[in-house]
Amino acid sequence: MFRFHKGLDTITLFHRPSLPSSLRVLTLLKQAAAHASETATEDQASDHSHQNMVQSNKFELNVTEDPPTSDQLRTILEYVGGTRAKDVVDGAKSEGDAIRTLSGDPSKFNAPVTVDWNNGKAVIGENESEIMKMISQLPK
Repeated sequence: MFRFHKGLDTITLFHRPSLPSSLRVLTLLKQAAAHASETATEDQASDHSHQNMVQSNKFELNVTEDPPTSDQLRTILEYVGGTRAKDVVDGAKSEGDAIRTLSGDPSKFNAPVTVDWNNGKAVIGENESEIMKMISQLPK
């Protein structure tokens, strides 16, 4: 008998480089991904507090400047709650309205949005503590 090895969880950042908030989130995620990959042994360094905090939470970072597809948007709204449609798409009053608005005008998408597809979570905007909470809750 054999087992399938589970790959890394994927976190996607819907990114808009022209927005300072999106750049801050990108930097935060890149740093978290880099720190999650760091390893050290007792004889390599004396302070392990940083590695101990994040070393088990490795993830694959996917950054896209494209707005989400309608299926991705539906999923994101499922994760954050349909009442937050207006926070994800400017002028949207509901999930259906968000999908219609975005398909007609992709610039209405409010980046940054960070999504953990494997564990069903999303963070709208640059809420650093919520993003770090999402990363810390990744399976070890």
